[in-house]
Order: sequence, then C-alpha cells, then structure tokens
Amino acid sequence: MSKAPKSKAAYLSIVEGLFVQGAEAVILGCTEIALLINQSDTKVPLYDTTKIHANAAIDLALGTKPIQ
Repeated sequence: MSKAPKSKAAYLSIVEGLFVQGAEAVILGCTEIALLINQSDTKVPLYDTTKIHANAAIDLALGTKPIQ
C-alpha cells in the first residue's frame, strides 16, 4: 500500500505548524493518521492513540498493570 504523498505532506505541514505555534506533541486521534505519518517523519513527538489503547488492553488482559 503506497502512502499518498500529498496527504502525507499536508499532515506533516499541519504537525509542523502546530509545533511552531507551541505544541509540544501531537495526538494521532484517528486510526488512519498513523498509517500515513509516523515518528520517523518528524521531530515532533507523536502519540498514536490506537497503539496506546491496544497496549493498555494487552497489559490489562495479561494482568501486567493494574486498572487505574
């Protein structure tokens, strides 16, 4: 699956614009965004909510971390 270069460039431009305006990180709150851009594309910290939730579900299922 190839990434659409215009879409990727647009998202990266938005991320960089937010950083310039003072954002310390960007939350990738839509599952499709993480398919388009990733941490190696920018110096701005990215938080992929799909990955965060999946890891929390695994920890909960395995009992490796308590419910908070």
